[in-house]
Amino acid sequence: MIAHRRVGWKGSALWMLKLRTMWDEEPHSGRWASWVEFIDDEEGPERKEFTDPRVRHGLARFCRRHSLDEFPQLWHVIRGEMALIAPRPLTRQEVQSYYGQFQGEFLAVKPGIAGLWQVSVRSRPTYEERVRLDLHFIRNRSFGMYCRILLATVAEVWSGANAW
Repeated sequence: MIAHRRVGWKGSALWMLKLRTMWDEEPHSGRWASWVEFIDDEEGPERKEFTDPRVRHGLARFCRRHSLDEFPQLWHVIRGEMALIAPRPLTRQEVQSYYGQFQGEFLAVKPGIAGLWQVSVRSRPTYEERVRLDLHFIRNRSFGMYCRILLATVAEVWSGANAW
């Protein structure tokens, strides 16, 4: 398992848990000694690649395609650090670079496991699209929107469609 440092609700630090599905090199026994590897990557991923060479195993590809690598984030929901449906957590650098004057709105909601852009453009959004969809969600959220996103998320995860 890995924990990525992200910005949580109201700007607090959040060590977001994920199942490990990518390795820069072949995993060896020394790597498995720790249950959680903490990754403090302030930059964050620029864009996902369809054929990322760090995804080295079929099981890892399956977990990523069906978003099973995100499953440990349910722990954050139980603890009240994240919501099921809301904008995804970002690094501090991403928030500052892309959300600019809208940072306050973005940080005023708990980050979520799934959000509007995941069911709209899934793995291929530009940051401009992501900001637009996150702000649309924040400004127009309703029970109906939560339900639509939740149902669409279940369908996306089940089918593995549009996932990288």
